[in-house]
Parts: sequence; structure tokens; C-alpha cells
Amino acid sequence: MQYNGLTWAIALLALLVLVFAWRILARPGWFLGWLRGTCGLAVVGLAAIGAVIAYDLHSYTELPATGRTLASLKFSAEGHQRYRVTIQEGARERNTILDGDLWQLDARVLGWNRLATLIGLRPGYRLDALTSSYRTAEQQAVAESSRAVLAASPYGIDLWRWLRETNNGLFLFEARGARVAFLSMVDGAVFNVQLTSEGLVAEAQNQAARDALVR
Repeated sequence: MQYNGLTWAIALLALLVLVFAWRILARPGWFLGWLRGTCGLAVVGLAAIGAVIAYDLHSYTELPATGRTLASLKFSAEGHQRYRVTIQEGARERNTILDGDLWQLDARVLGWNRLATLIGLRPGYRLDALTSSYRTAEQQAVAESSRAVLAASPYGIDLWRWLRETNNGLFLFEARGARVAFLSMVDGAVFNVQLTSEGLVAEAQNQAARDALVR
């Protein structure tokens, strides 16, 4: 009995919706109005996506000439296998804590193809993430590594990632990654990070950093 009543109630509600829809469709010119509204909303949506992509591109910095430092990293011990990392990128300074023995830095490079390079557009870069790891597989298996995200795209609209995953440069962009492979974390070590033709390179700036390179 209960379900019969629910069936009739829902059927009546569906009938009322159908009558309402018919009254809308019976009006002259409804289709053109719907079409204009749909197209208008689509254009607004495209404009919003374009604005978010523009904001995402704003997070990239023009790549300096070869041999110029992109960022400087300083490591300070905070305890056993724990380090505070100070990242100096131009006038911007950030601090993060990493647990482990080794560190790795990932960056994104957004280059230009064909006509864009001819008119003088320069590639840009963005530091992506700083990750730590442990030296032994046994400790890595039971301990949690640290990962500091250095930049994020708004609302999940990530042009660089989309270009990489689809392998589609839109005849304009060239998206590639760059990485400093795992190096030892040593108290007091200072590294300057540069992007060369061979990729992302960390150059030791003091003896502690030089010691880290040979560990």
C-alpha cells in the first residue's frame, strides 16, 4: 500500500513537470531564446576557463639566460633526519621541513614553438615540488617521505599537465619537466639551482654542499 501511494505521488509530480515543460515549449520563439542563452553561457564558460589559464601562466617566470641561478636552497638540521629548507627564488623566500636523507627538486618548463620563438617569446619555468627520501629501502618502506608543493594551478586547470598528458603542444607550447636527482641533505649545505642544456643542476656553494655531492 505504501509503495502504491508513492508511485501515484511521483507519477503526479512527473505529470505536473510535463505540463510545465509543455507550456514553455508551446511559447513562440522559445527555441531561439534557449539557443541564445546556451551560447551565451558557453561563451561565459570559455572566458572563465581562459581567465584561469591566464592566471596559471602568470605563475611561471621567464627563464633567465644560461648560467643564471633559478633558486638557492639552504639546509639546516632540525633533528635526526629532519631538515629545514630555505628556498630563495628571486625576492621570494620560503621555508619547509623535510624528513629523510635525500632531496629532489622538480621544476616545470613551458617553452614556445615555431612562430612564438620567432617573435621573441621566451620560455618560462615554475618550481614544482621539493621531495625527500630515505637512503635505505628498509627505512623508506616504513617511514613517510616529505613532499613540499611549491606551486599549484587554480581550480585544477593545469595547462602544463594537460599538454604533457595529451602530448599536444597546440602548435605553440612545449611542456617538459626538469629535475635535480636525489642528493644528500647536510646541515649547512647551500646549493644554487640552474637550468642548463643538460637539465636542472645543483651547484655546491660551500664545503657542506660539496660534501653532500660525494655522499
